[in-house]
Amino acid sequence: MRGHIIFTVAVLLLLALAYQLSKELEILYVSALFAVVLMPVVNQISKVNIRGYRPSRAVAIVILIAVVTLSLTLFFTFGLPPVLRDLRAFTTELPQRIPDIVARLKKIPMVDRIGIDSVAQRAEGAASATAGYLFTSLPTWLTHLFDILTATFLCIYFMLEGEHAYEFFLSLFNRRQRNRLDDTLRKADLKMSKWLLGQGLLMAILGVSSLIVFGILHVRYFLLLGVLMGLFNIIPIAGGVFTILLAAGIAAIDSWPKMFGVILFYVIYLNIENAILTPRIMRSSVNLMGLTVLVALLIGTALAGVVGALVAVPTAALIAVLLEEYAVQKD
Repeated sequence: MRGHIIFTVAVLLLLALAYQLSKELEILYVSALFAVVLMPVVNQISKVNIRGYRPSRAVAIVILIAVVTLSLTLFFTFGLPPVLRDLRAFTTELPQRIPDIVARLKKIPMVDRIGIDSVAQRAEGAASATAGYLFTSLPTWLTHLFDILTATFLCIYFMLEGEHAYEFFLSLFNRRQRNRLDDTLRKADLKMSKWLLGQGLLMAILGVSSLIVFGILHVRYFLLLGVLMGLFNIIPIAGGVFTILLAAGIAAIDSWPKMFGVILFYVIYLNIENAILTPRIMRSSVNLMGLTVLVALLIGTALAGVVGALVAVPTAALIAVLLEEYAVQKD
């Protein structure tokens, strides 16, 4: 009886401590997760043979940091400013463009019966609020620079010394449980990394192809729309439908052929992705349903904002593998 009481008190104290250190634990978890995702890249760099020389893990991490730093510098110098200009122009011109869209839609039979004016007002308010939030909240995200630097250094240390911490964690279990848990976590590590890399590749392909096609069609804000097409592709089906409707609506401001061109491009891309890209890129990753991804993003965003959204999907992948091993009853 006394042991149960002590155990209960200890659990409550640990929960209270975790609540007080929630921000620090969040940074720790994000750092460990990114270290897990980046370790395959570090291992690949370590396997490079340059006239008999193979980079050590520390050198491979330095090379990775240099590449990431260079990529971010190029992005913030050349890639981000045009997108922000498009975003600012979009928030400024949208209220003036909505009446033109409504006037064009009213030429279509039966449109008046669905209350197009009220729909347009709601769409204008929602789009302006979303775009305004993205633009005005950027400085707020930059104020968390210290947290970003802390997470970066922790991620580096996890990549350097994470194996020792992992071995200590496994040592807390008996040999039978330890081996099973080790196999499961390594399987989760592999599948989670492949899912993230594969999904990132699919997002990049859609973003770049959208940017090129929208630019050729001379769609307004094509830089912003290309970035949104890539980012929202992390949400299966719903993300693509939302962004293509937004792009088609903006294209419709200029002409119907542009709108049909945007829709035709997405239909062609969707067939290519489903028939060729997804089977080849995602065949060895964990199978996450679209509903799972959407729910994970909603929960992650509600719990920890942007950071929660970043780690939501890999966390869902980890939970999926653990449930498959320990909870799912296989026939």
